[in-house]
Amino acid sequence: MRTNLVSWQWQGYPANHVTRANLALHLVTVPMFIAGLAAVIASPLIGAIGLAGAGAMAIALVAQGRGHGGEPTAPVPFTGPGDFVTRFVVEQLVNFPRFVLSGGWRRAWAAASR
Repeated sequence: MRTNLVSWQWQGYPANHVTRANLALHLVTVPMFIAGLAAVIASPLIGAIGLAGAGAMAIALVAQGRGHGGEPTAPVPFTGPGDFVTRFVVEQLVNFPRFVLSGGWRRAWAAASR
């Protein structure tokens, strides 16, 4: 796993999120992943909702993988399962929300229209 993962991922984040299709896809699937994760965590208290949550997380993962496939700059390859999981979760919970709140998503969307 990578040291300083949040900052490492953030440095390359804008270059990996430039197409409108991928930007729009992330805008839908990141909240879907977060809601799915919350459902999985809550499932011991609520019950079968964990299955729906896991399904939402899987859909978000597959969709984002396809979205990144259409980007001109490919993400750095994963070094193994631990690298994949940590990078994906950090993107969902930290760096994409940060990208939106910092105005990066809006700037990327505007630049994609040119």
